[in-house]
Amino acid sequence: MAPQRRAATKAPEGNEGADRRNRSSTKKDRAPRETQRLWQRSWLRIAGLGAGLVLTAFLLWSSLGADDGVAEVLARRGEVLVGRFIEVPCSEDYDSHRRFEGCTPRKCGRGVTDAIITREEAERIRSIAEKGLSLGGSDGGASILDLHSGALSVGKHFVNLYRYFGDKIQNIFLEEDFQLYRDVRRKVQLTIAEAFGISAASLHLTKPTFFSRINSTEARTAHDEYWHAHVDKVTYGSFDYTSLLYLSDYLQDFGGGRFVFMEEGANKTVEPRAGRVSFFTSGSENLHRVEKVYWGTRYAITIAFSCNPDHGIQDPAFP
Repeated sequence: MAPQRRAATKAPEGNEGADRRNRSSTKKDRAPRETQRLWQRSWLRIAGLGAGLVLTAFLLWSSLGADDGVAEVLARRGEVLVGRFIEVPCSEDYDSHRRFEGCTPRKCGRGVTDAIITREEAERIRSIAEKGLSLGGSDGGASILDLHSGALSVGKHFVNLYRYFGDKIQNIFLEEDFQLYRDVRRKVQLTIAEAFGISAASLHLTKPTFFSRINSTEARTAHDEYWHAHVDKVTYGSFDYTSLLYLSDYLQDFGGGRFVFMEEGANKTVEPRAGRVSFFTSGSENLHRVEKVYWGTRYAITIAFSCNPDHGIQDPAFP
């Protein structure tokens, strides 16, 4: 009978074998923990990205004024318009006022141009508003400065800055400020006359013509609630033609604050741009509002004209 082979006897494991087994076990234990940490980091990144997207969407919604249902942008901030004009049928508002042939609107509409006031001029005009409003300012979100009447928002009220500050005004404004103001008014007046086919001489600067500064501060009085829809000819009987010169940029200096012509199912909006002039006939054919400003500060100046010389006012003069 063939001799049977005996299985080789394994040498007992020394410390080296035990170390290898322990290292293998440690690696197996470590792997799930590393995988778990990787998943946690991934989820944190995903959650952070999601939160960022939600914040971005919220800011975009806020800046666009989602409550307006705007159907069409008449003038975008990024556009540089030589001139854009839309004619609309005139309302009957002018029939209840004395008519002035060759001036009272028979052709009605709205226009926008970036070609008559330079951005440098707009910056200089804005500095006038900033200097004047530095003397006061509303407790709410809308402040007014009227260089003609002297009206200035202070707290919840208005003061006459010429009487209230007296000779100090000469340390605030320069004669050049008032000359620039007159030059800008004249350019706007000529633009309106050309667009509507009337004589510039038939247009009379009328009140109120004023600077506005709007921010996101909560309204304190009815004067701060600038966002309500209105008709200028109804609110201010003297207005026949309204214009606005914007002194800051939409989505750069502020969010919200677009100018909206209200039309059933088809609102038209103007995005402010420094130096941009928006102008229109003042009747119900141009019902409008300003969106609430959600962040930043919006500067503009309203310059209005009447066909009635009895409603005319003079340019402001350096005190």
